[in-house]
Amino acid sequence: MNQSSSTENWITVKEINNNMIVLDNKKLVSGIKIVPKNIFIMDEISQNRVIDELRKFYNQIDFEFWEIVADRPTNIDLYISQLELQLNNVSKPAIRKLLVDDIAKADNFVQNDVVDTEYFILFKADTPDEVSKNIRSLISNLASSGLIGSQVSNEDLRMLLDNFLNGGKTFTERTVTVQ
Repeated sequence: MNQSSSTENWITVKEINNNMIVLDNKKLVSGIKIVPKNIFIMDEISQNRVIDELRKFYNQIDFEFWEIVADRPTNIDLYISQLELQLNNVSKPAIRKLLVDDIAKADNFVQNDVVDTEYFILFKADTPDEVSKNIRSLISNLASSGLIGSQVSNEDLRMLLDNFLNGGKTFTERTVTVQ
């Protein structure tokens, strides 16, 4: 029978380090985060060009990968604080009203759990050199589609694991215990 029913006993993640998930079998998981781009505000010719370039991009990937879309809570606390500071320094009624309206809209975002949708391509590799090679390839080939990609961070990888293992909740102590 199971010695413990914690998630840590059945998930093969050993650690997250240097922008990679290190698995128990020594395999590495890393990838890129893609900056979203709304092609639907482009003219039809530009839309088709981006779609054609993305098709080429995906056909050039010569290793197994996972495409992941994840929601991350939007943190606009700093923005709200800046608005409140401006409100304290403004005396004109029209400007005060605009700031109060903006603060109310921002509070509405927070109360309605507005999220940022983020896009990732992850892959497994055997060595850090293979990770670097795949990252460079993905980023440069993605650029031909007019999209920007960057290597995932440790924070991105933790967020992805939290999304999939813990229903999006961040746990700071140990992974959730399954009953």
